[in-house]
Amino acid sequence: MKKGDLLELDITGYAFEGKGVAKIIKEVHTLNEEPKRFVVFVTGSYPGDKVLAQVGKIRKSYAEARIKEIIIPSPFRTNPRCGYFGVCGGCQQQNLKYEQQLQYKEAQVKEIFERIGGITGFEFMPIIPGDREYFYRNKMEYSFARRRWLSEEEIGSMQEIADKEFALGLHIPGMYDKVLDINECFLQSELSNRILNFTRFFFKSRSILVYSTQNHDGFLRNLVIRQSEKTDDLMVNLVTAQENERLFTEYKEELLSQFPEITTVINNINLKKSQVATGDYEIVFHGSGYIHDMIGSWKFRISANSFFQTNTLQAEKLYQTAKEFASFRGNEVVYDLYSGAGTIPIFISGNVKEIYGFESVKPAIDDAKINIGINGIKNFEPILADLNKSFLPVVDQMNLPKPDLIIADPPRSGMNPKTVSDILLLKPDKIVYISCNPATQARDIKLLSEGGYRLERVCPVDMFPHTYHIENVALLKKV
Repeated sequence: MKKGDLLELDITGYAFEGKGVAKIIKEVHTLNEEPKRFVVFVTGSYPGDKVLAQVGKIRKSYAEARIKEIIIPSPFRTNPRCGYFGVCGGCQQQNLKYEQQLQYKEAQVKEIFERIGGITGFEFMPIIPGDREYFYRNKMEYSFARRRWLSEEEIGSMQEIADKEFALGLHIPGMYDKVLDINECFLQSELSNRILNFTRFFFKSRSILVYSTQNHDGFLRNLVIRQSEKTDDLMVNLVTAQENERLFTEYKEELLSQFPEITTVINNINLKKSQVATGDYEIVFHGSGYIHDMIGSWKFRISANSFFQTNTLQAEKLYQTAKEFASFRGNEVVYDLYSGAGTIPIFISGNVKEIYGFESVKPAIDDAKINIGINGIKNFEPILADLNKSFLPVVDQMNLPKPDLIIADPPRSGMNPKTVSDILLLKPDKIVYISCNPATQARDIKLLSEGGYRLERVCPVDMFPHTYHIENVALLKKV
């Protein structure tokens, strides 16, 4: 086998991050040599497919390939709803029936813990599905670009291509300098799509220059739309490379005349070369500069650059699962690591004695303090602490009571080994670990298991239908 070879493969399994699995028998060269199975991971394929695939990377025990032709389609396939499917990287599994997506995600979490993590003997609960397959996001982040992604038809037409130097949409996977110009996305709302299209027309018709990281010139960088699930709040946040009060005022006035549903309009000014949809500072052109949303009975203020769970309805299910796993009696001292704007501590505040939230990001601490005030919380204290190094000195310095239970909800990279060591030194009776990456979660839980904890229960939660992403809740108890 060599790179570029075409193989006819039967897809029999499905791997983490959405790759079909085919197994072939490696040739043997001696009578005593046992035949070995060689795995080929085929991007975009599903169990039940028979495909013609072209080999890409080759390693000792596996290869990666891409579909050239689907010879026999899997019975689990379905027609994708979105016309951009296959080019846009937002919904990688939209051509797979939702009930099958859930089964694969559930199986992948179990495999990660049992086979990769080597952890067994725990209760595995069924995945919690999303109430909505579409229109579930409360935030969409679009990018402006000078290089519009061109379709194969456009390139092959041999004609002069109009508008190829202006795009507003989503990045092509792996190509950060090219953007797919879209006019409809099924992840947020129809209103969000209309705001997107109005914004494109407004700036394109005025020939406003898109920002370039190469030349460090231009004006337009990002459009971020935040829409509350349980209130009528709607934020439009335009990220630009500089101020232009006259132009932005004109944009704001026409925007509000078209969409009176918008409650706040913000201009974030990003002076850096880095392509991030946040600013060094912001100017509020309309409204309060923030919106509110609810998780359960609790209200949260969301500013332009705040972190807030992107699927509000599923966030409530996620937090409720964590609360049920904790089985609070009402007298616990709880540490919440990576506490952000305080959503989890506030959600559980009525069920515990005291909560101390540890967070590395100062603006998130400020948001948490505001949310404490909004909800009248008396038993939650947010604390600034660097969770990339030991946080125990902060605990000792503040003379905090030792925790009965620790909740951790780290980023995709998982917990820093020093954080794991701190947890083992604190010796809480229980740990509830929430993760958006079961692989790093299993890695950390293995370390905790080696330090005297037993994994009791796991429950996946599908926060993002039609994607590979899986949220997972785990309960550990001290042995």
